[in-house]
Amino acid sequence: MSIGNPPDGNSSEEALPEDNRTSPEDARPSIGRVLQQARIGADLTVDEVSAATRVRIPIVHAMEEDDFSRCGGDVYARGHIRMIARKVGIDPEPLIEQFDAEHGGRPEPTPAAPLFEAERIRPERRRPNWTAAMVAAIVAVVGFAGFTMFNGSGDAGKSKPVAEGPKPTQTNKVTPTPTKTVVTPDPSESAIAAAPRDKVTVKLSATDDKSWISAKAHNGKLLFDGLLEKGASKTFQDDEQIDLILGNAGAIDLFVNGKKVQDEFESGQVERLSYTQGDPEAG
Repeated sequence: MSIGNPPDGNSSEEALPEDNRTSPEDARPSIGRVLQQARIGADLTVDEVSAATRVRIPIVHAMEEDDFSRCGGDVYARGHIRMIARKVGIDPEPLIEQFDAEHGGRPEPTPAAPLFEAERIRPERRRPNWTAAMVAAIVAVVGFAGFTMFNGSGDAGKSKPVAEGPKPTQTNKVTPTPTKTVVTPDPSESAIAAAPRDKVTVKLSATDDKSWISAKAHNGKLLFDGLLEKGASKTFQDDEQIDLILGNAGAIDLFVNGKKVQDEFESGQVERLSYTQGDPEAG
């Protein structure tokens, strides 16, 4: 019995079954390991990363241990990975692709039903009917003249003298005063600058890129949950409060109660926001 290579001359590695071989994907480090090594290499602490990305410290620790269950869902996990990777100085896209591969891929967005229609058809302003007014005026003048002539002929057979006044030489035209119709427009995206003070009006516009958004009323009713494409806008209104979740806050222009909110949101950043009546930046 000889000890060494197999009789066919193949190496021990080639003789192993394919199931026992290590693929390049299995050999690559985990997402949490890459983020942790990049943070240490950038000489940053977990507290510093949390303060810069607004991701809470326990979530950063959990992500470095490859526990993404505390992120609140795959959408938030992708946003946290992207923000932390940029902070520690590495490209987030390979990590996002690895996350999608390990978690079943990126789900297709489900279009939400239009639960809120911001733009309404304005009633058309009614114009005064000048023809009908002129006809009514002429009928009134003719009727008055006929009534006067009838009374004059009936009194002709009486013995009492009747003093005749001067005959009218000209008929005055009666010009009716047009009635103004006041139309109160409904709130819409084009009139957000005149937002009512007794309501909360929020407008979202995807200017730089598309973004997933969620909007709820004060009673928890879901107003919208879906993808807002680039160039599209949505307007929401409630009596007391509107709660928002922005999956890509850096791509959104935000207007609250007729005023643009000046906030430096980054691309890929997840934000949870709530707004009530009045100036959004007051207090």
